[in-house]
Amino acid sequence: MNDPTSPGKAKAAMTSTISAERLARVFVEVADTLVDEFDLIEFLQLLATRTADLLDASPVGLLLADQRGRLEFMAASDENVKLLELFQVQNQEGPCLEAFRTGAAVVNADLAEAGGRWPRFAPRAVEAGFRSVHAFPLRLRAERIGAMNVFSANVGGRLADTDVQIVQALADVASIGLLQERAITRGELLTEQLQGALNSRVIIEQAKGSLAQARGISVDEAFILIRSHARRHNLRLGDLAQTIIGDPASVSDLSAQ
Repeated sequence: MNDPTSPGKAKAAMTSTISAERLARVFVEVADTLVDEFDLIEFLQLLATRTADLLDASPVGLLLADQRGRLEFMAASDENVKLLELFQVQNQEGPCLEAFRTGAAVVNADLAEAGGRWPRFAPRAVEAGFRSVHAFPLRLRAERIGAMNVFSANVGGRLADTDVQIVQALADVASIGLLQERAITRGELLTEQLQGALNSRVIIEQAKGSLAQARGISVDEAFILIRSHARRHNLRLGDLAQTIIGDPASVSDLSAQ
């Protein structure tokens, strides 16, 4: 496991790249999400995109455990990372899997040198244009419910020690929200909610593809349209995606206003 506090890395991890003002806004936004009409998919997407924003657009992906304790893709800041996360899940190998299993963060892993650690995942990530990766468990004490990946296209894409602590704290806050918000006090209720979100994600992916094909746009652009429309009309992403699949003419006013 990479240790960001080891002497050899101290020089590369001296200062944080995250401003206090940006950090405060993100934590407030995450807290504001944990209110009535809580939408798990929207919450996870917000977590992925805001974490990416904090780290100067470093791509971010999120996996959550299903009823069997198997990680499944839930959210990503862009489509390229989504494909890598799906590759991790399919091959049961990669930094998110490692962080989830151990409960410890994977920090500053050089993908070009990680072939022995992740023989299938590391070459695929390098092929996708990434050079380093970090993974943070979604956890509350000993309970682990998922993991978050942060990728970098830079060979020296290292996280400062302070940034590592900040991102892990953000992941921990998200875990507390998933486990405790909306009066979730029993593991069975959480499992049911996560499974429902997994089912919604499948529908959302279908709607993204359908809309992208119909409009002649990218899948990322299609998701922006869907998400913007859902926010403007106070709709759940899963419900809107189901409508798009079943009756696309009824939401012909989709636009990224």
